[in-house]
Parts: sequence; C-alpha cells; structure tokens
Amino acid sequence: MSDPWFVIVVLAIATFSIRIGGVLLGQKLPNTGPWARALNSLPGCLIISLVSVLLLSGGPNEWIAGSIALAVAWFTKNLPLTMVAGIAAIYLLRL
Repeated sequence: MSDPWFVIVVLAIATFSIRIGGVLLGQKLPNTGPWARALNSLPGCLIISLVSVLLLSGGPNEWIAGSIALAVAWFTKNLPLTMVAGIAAIYLLRL
C-alpha cells in the first residue's frame, strides 16, 4: 500500500462513486407530495437546530448576538446581511 498512485486511484474512484451515488439517489427523490415538502424544509430545520443548540449552550454574548441577528433578519429579510450582522456582533462582543 505504499505506492502513491494506487492510493490516488482508489481515492479518486471512491470520490467519484460517492458523487455519482448522490446524483443517482437525488434523481429518485420525489418532486411532489409530503416527502418533497419535508425534504425542501430540511435545510431550514438543520440551521434552526444548530443555532438553537449554540444559543442554549452560550452565554449573554451569544444571546445578544442572536438578538441582533434576529432583528436584522426581521427588518431586512436578507439572509447574507443577517449572517454578517450575527458574525460581526459575536466577534465584537467577544473582544
């Protein structure tokens, strides 16, 4: 197993297999119905779960930064601006 070309070829095959498997699996997913609605809402659910865990395990700085991000999101309805505001707030509060 010390031959670097063998390792490179095996890793390339593994990478290609994972990517083509994802494409083939994605083509089998439903486009309509309850499963499609659930899969479409999944990214938002993941973000909410990650943010809520960070807020619950954080202290006052995290709560203030979360409140600032929530206010920016509420008034602007702009996701990139909300992310920048939250990141900037927590950066400045942790200084």
